Amino acid sequence: MNKSSNPRLIGQRPKIGIRPAIDGRENGVRESLEDQTMNLALAAAAFLEKNLRHADGSRVQCVISDTCIGGVAEAAASADKFRREGVGVSLTVTPCWCYGSETIDMDPHLPKAIWGFNGTERPGAVYLAAALAGHNQKGLPAFGIYGKDVMDAGSTEIPDDVAEKLLRFAKAGLAAATMKGKSYLSIGSVSMGIAGSIVNEPFFQEYLGMRNEYVDMSELTRRINEEIYDKEEYKKAMEWTKKNCREGRDVNPEEVQFSRDRKDEIWKTVVKMTLIIRDLMTGNPALKEMGYGEESLGRNAIVSGFQGQRQWTDHFPNGDFSEAILNSSFDWNGIRQAYIVATENDSLNGVSMLFGHLLTNTAQIFADVRTYWSPEAVKRVTGEKLTGLTENGVIHLINSGSATLDGTGQQSDEKGKPVMKPFWEITDEEAQKCLDATGWFPAVTEYFRGGGYSSKYLSKGGMPVTMSRINLVKGVGPVLQMAEGYSVDLPEKVHKILDERTNETWPTTWFVPRITGKGAFADVYSVMANWGANHGAISYGHIGADLITLASMLRIPVCMHNVEDDRVFRPSAWSAFGQDKEGSDFRACKAYGALYK
Repeated sequence: MNKSSNPRLIGQRPKIGIRPAIDGRENGVRESLEDQTMNLALAAAAFLEKNLRHADGSRVQCVISDTCIGGVAEAAASADKFRREGVGVSLTVTPCWCYGSETIDMDPHLPKAIWGFNGTERPGAVYLAAALAGHNQKGLPAFGIYGKDVMDAGSTEIPDDVAEKLLRFAKAGLAAATMKGKSYLSIGSVSMGIAGSIVNEPFFQEYLGMRNEYVDMSELTRRINEEIYDKEEYKKAMEWTKKNCREGRDVNPEEVQFSRDRKDEIWKTVVKMTLIIRDLMTGNPALKEMGYGEESLGRNAIVSGFQGQRQWTDHFPNGDFSEAILNSSFDWNGIRQAYIVATENDSLNGVSMLFGHLLTNTAQIFADVRTYWSPEAVKRVTGEKLTGLTENGVIHLINSGSATLDGTGQQSDEKGKPVMKPFWEITDEEAQKCLDATGWFPAVTEYFRGGGYSSKYLSKGGMPVTMSRINLVKGVGPVLQMAEGYSVDLPEKVHKILDERTNETWPTTWFVPRITGKGAFADVYSVMANWGANHGAISYGHIGADLITLASMLRIPVCMHNVEDDRVFRPSAWSAFGQDKEGSDFRACKAYGALYK
């Protein structure tokens, strides 16, 4: 498979701007610091460029100010350069004292941080404190990065604790900058009264800097009937689908099962739907060559949602195949960046998936947070006792076949453990294993009268994962909740019994959150009981700290998490809103308001 990193969205990729700040006093002071200050900026840029990529696989680029910044004029020149170069994240570095308010970054929309070098020869940490005080007084929150250990003057080494914060800040800042100006494409409207699919434009515009685009589901009908899709690609896609997508058992009663001819037609329809939804999101130059210039442009959608139920699925095939393939890191064109498509047009879960995707560069699982199975209930139903990670119960994550196929856990790290990788690290063999581990079951017609094909797989246990969700609460606004934990394996007998009680044609991930013994994480049941919606976005890795940092940039308070206190990294101003971290987060977000309001 050929791996693709071609840009699919309009707008240049955001860069990280590095601002070397310096003591502006000439005739001795500034001259003695020029090399050291600029070298610190160069070291930070080299470190970030080495360790960061955008979700499309391209390397992150850094832009360094033309000169060290000793005062207002040089700060203005740096800001002008950053605007020209497309900088979306601002990092100030300094080993010395500088003139605080004269040298800070004043752009209210750029996520910003200051690394004040911890050295005894010059007071970089003193500038850090003074500059952060200036930021806080002016209402321009900034992250403070201060290494624990004193370093020698002239050192360009980046200590581990500084490196961790630099990466956390940069990843979150790039995620925020990447979303800005892009679209959420709503295909259809509200699905079965699900509140998340009531698209809230102020949230997207004011908190994320995004626009909202809308297409009625009838546009799919038009494009199917009038053959507005790349016919050569469709032929290629059908051949690939027949070869790689194994049809599962039809569990419908025999008297309501579709004929073989009808099933074959449904396969053709769902493949066409996949092409069309992708084209609606990001366009397709092939359509212009066919005479469809307007349709070729797409909606510059970094994320979309497909309503499906029920107005579509009562008559047409469901969107499970399309959503699952688009959400995966591979299709008939090879290994490529996953698209983000929310089932049932749940825009809030789509945003949660987008956060995870931009922070990890990996595909995301969309799932119902379906059932908490207590040890007692499992014992009663199966006769088996849960042990190990599952001894306190498990949460069944399952939805109608729309989850990424990467979620099978068939990709592996160097130790052979199951992982979900950025697409550029996935091998052809791993992609094939994901496909081979997935069956495509004819849709249960009780739910989907128009038929369709739902992916069916079982996620491998042992993967560290984070489940997250944005919710909108009247009087508060958006809030983010998350739970770090692990995918787990159940004994085959237990899995079979529990799975078939729910829906044996859908993909399953058994999830156990990490328990802290208090609050919403007192036990596994409490996590389920405190989850704020019917859906969750599941991302590979324990990324709760990264989500918290991103949320603080966007002014979204976090209402539920199990991240250790020493991993929580927010702007310095948050400490002025009280010593209880959760309460101060809510107060700070309320005081500052949405980032783009």
